Amino acid sequence: MRPILCVPSARRAFYALNKCEVANQWSENPRLRFTFCSRRYASMDNHLLTLSNINENVKRMEYAVRGPLVIRAAQLEKELKSGKQLPFNEVIRANIGDCHAMNQQPLTYMRQVLAACTDTRLLENSEYPSDVKEKVKLLLSYCGGGSVGAYSDSTGVEIIRRHCAEYIERRDGIPSDYQNIVLTTGASEAVRAVLALINSTATDPLPTGVLIPIPQYPLYTATLAEYGMAAINYYLDESNQWALQMDELQRSINEAKGKCNPKALVVINPGNPTGSVLSLENIKNIIKFAKKENLMIIADEVYQHNIYAEGAKFYSFKKVMHEMGEKIELASMMSASKGYMGECGLRGGYCEFINLDADVKAMFFKMLSARLCSSILGQIAMDCVVRPPLPGEPSFEQHEKEKAEVLRSLKERAKLVADTFNSIPGMKSNVVAGAMYAFPELKLPEKAVQAAKEAKQAPDFFYAMNLLETTGICVVPGSGFGQIPGTYHFRTTILPQPENLQRMMDKLKKFHLDFMEKYK
Repeated sequence: MRPILCVPSARRAFYALNKCEVANQWSENPRLRFTFCSRRYASMDNHLLTLSNINENVKRMEYAVRGPLVIRAAQLEKELKSGKQLPFNEVIRANIGDCHAMNQQPLTYMRQVLAACTDTRLLENSEYPSDVKEKVKLLLSYCGGGSVGAYSDSTGVEIIRRHCAEYIERRDGIPSDYQNIVLTTGASEAVRAVLALINSTATDPLPTGVLIPIPQYPLYTATLAEYGMAAINYYLDESNQWALQMDELQRSINEAKGKCNPKALVVINPGNPTGSVLSLENIKNIIKFAKKENLMIIADEVYQHNIYAEGAKFYSFKKVMHEMGEKIELASMMSASKGYMGECGLRGGYCEFINLDADVKAMFFKMLSARLCSSILGQIAMDCVVRPPLPGEPSFEQHEKEKAEVLRSLKERAKLVADTFNSIPGMKSNVVAGAMYAFPELKLPEKAVQAAKEAKQAPDFFYAMNLLETTGICVVPGSGFGQIPGTYHFRTTILPQPENLQRMMDKLKKFHLDFMEKYK
């Protein structure tokens, strides 16, 4: 016999359970179940979830790249579209490395492969080169039902993993096993997954610690906060092109011992937000340090194609470690979002493990299986990066031309940005040797610092917000990436197209001079 729902005691019991789903046990009448759910929500004076009882780690998370300045930039864009008169006629989003949002043109080969993989009727199109069609047929033969709409293995489509291994072998001249490679939703998922794997905070007396560079990409501090892990900050040497100094690494780990359990060392090379490129000697010393301190290396190498400065060169940690004859655990990340590709929205990436215990690797693969697989289109984008057209193939010349043009233009923009900043009084920038960013230092007047304090804002945030409100230029304050106390910076991308970047530099220079005059 069913309960009588209209009895007051029954109704009180129903509401006390505080779960709509319980209505399914009380009535099979959908309308009645919906009515009870609606009434419960309508009659609630308080929410079950409040800031006082949600995950504390989530509240501690901060991700400056998409913080308050970006929210305000979006509001300003809407105001412009509505016809509101502002001191500027455009918002320039220089806050994030989103290449195509800054009008970088997609690579023809990659887009043709992606298009034909999603619509196989294009395989009959005479305008599509034969190498594109052959690649599409090969990739789809490894997809369930020959469709990009099917799940792949949790580690990724096998042929794409094999192509990643071949790419690494060509790059480093040493073997790579595809079974040590997983395909991920951009490199960000790889970072988060590796950090989750090594996190033993819940069972250890001390939280798991990870050494991270300062300044750093905020993904690391955000993820460590979310996971309840300890960030062990080491400062990069701004006076020496943001090099990583061994005595600073030693200082940071010595101070951390006893407060956390250090397990890994993060290195971002080329650097984000610094635009630096580590020397071979620097990388060797880092490997020696990690070996001495028994640390895993997490090598964020997503900008490996973005090298601009004369004499600078990308060296993978895997290759250098191999040449040194050292064996330590290493996780290396790569992405389709950066480089010359800039396919941020497709979310393609990979992670290669070196010297990882087989049982631990099996646990990592098990963990990945819970999210099923990364986007198949992202995996295909990654395949186009690691297995581009080869010499003699129909798409080769056009692909090489488009790739070279993107990198040539980025190199010119890197120089323009650094030269402009160094021409402005009260601003100083290192050479943008690689990646897609500059991180200039600001010498702010004391009055500006005091004005920021009165506004209850960090001085570089105060500067960046004034820049946005005055010029429409959105950058990220250095405090969002970390910096030596008492110093002030901001990060900007070099991604606006040349004519837009020059206009942005002119506006920024005028703003800065006016700002310095106002607060002198």
